[in-house]
Amino acid sequence: MKYDSNVATKALLEIDRYIDKLVKKIELLNYVNPLNIESEKNKFFDSRYLTDPHFVYPNIDFDKFKLHREFFALPIEKIENPHIKDLYEEIIYSYSCIIQCIETIGEGRKFYYNSLRSFGTPTEKDVENARFILHFEDDSNADYFQPKYLAKDTEPAFKRFSEQYDFSYNISYSDTMGAIAMVLNNSKTLVLNSNHTFSDNEIGVLTNHEIGVHMLTTMNGLLHPLKIFSHGFPNNVETQEGLAVFSEYMSGNLTIKRLKELAYRVIAVDSLAKGYSFSKTFRLLHNTYDLNREDAFYMTVRAHRGGGFTKDYLYLTGLIKVFNYHKQCKDLSLLLTGKVSMEYVDTIQYLIQEKYAVHARHITSSYRENLNNNETVTFILDNLT
Repeated sequence: MKYDSNVATKALLEIDRYIDKLVKKIELLNYVNPLNIESEKNKFFDSRYLTDPHFVYPNIDFDKFKLHREFFALPIEKIENPHIKDLYEEIIYSYSCIIQCIETIGEGRKFYYNSLRSFGTPTEKDVENARFILHFEDDSNADYFQPKYLAKDTEPAFKRFSEQYDFSYNISYSDTMGAIAMVLNNSKTLVLNSNHTFSDNEIGVLTNHEIGVHMLTTMNGLLHPLKIFSHGFPNNVETQEGLAVFSEYMSGNLTIKRLKELAYRVIAVDSLAKGYSFSKTFRLLHNTYDLNREDAFYMTVRAHRGGGFTKDYLYLTGLIKVFNYHKQCKDLSLLLTGKVSMEYVDTIQYLIQEKYAVHARHITSSYRENLNNNETVTFILDNLT
């Protein structure tokens, strides 16, 4: 990859590399997942859903104030291109918000308000979309949805799925996570929840979601001269999760049950805006919306961890945006170039044109052909606004 090696370009690359160095210290998901979920679940159930859990979180292993100072000391004014300069200013503000999230984990509304700044909260339209989905009868009684596999038993399935891609990654296990699987971008690691028993459907969902999109965009992001593609554009979560769930749809693994899971997440996050406690959110999901108590507990953990983590509603809003983007026959490959955001498509094209970025090498396999045969799922997606 050749690009202009003038003084301004060298300044840009130095700033970009330094941001990359700083960002590697602040993987939010490393800190926001409670360490004592299972023991607190037992206490919560014993209290008959009345006593809120007291979660404990990992220690923060970096100097928060120093990291803030290093971000804002970067000489952004040396970036002569105003288009790129604006992008890097937005990146610095975005990561400053993430640091503030990390430093207030476990501090109740302090964390919640910082989460709002980073991820937003559902609109009334988002809540209406969630309620619309919840009117449909799910399809969870089939054998395909029954728990069968321990976490370590799923590893061969992930490896078989990954053979179609020209990259490798690590697999590890954790018993202190709210999700059943996640990708850690900085370490190129798929983490599986060792407390969870996986169904065939979940394996189909996770291979396409975690490997086909999240790991794939991690690997694509590492290929650019600019490292911002690897550590993430501002507001990239909505686009990345939308792409990942859309991959579930295109591969034929998106079900009504899964859509309802995304809808429950919106309802749970909306409860934060209403000031609900952990126990009240749980009772809303379990008693009002008839979600079984195990799923209702973990859904509530995801929303209330840290003090109120609003990120989860973005899975549904992201899916709607990516689904409509695809219906308009727009180029999905631009959104696979790294941890990028849909609102920066023009910027991505510009950076490729100026040779600061490259086209996506790895393309999500499910995007080649629509294998969805569930007409109800398509009907629902067509009618979300």
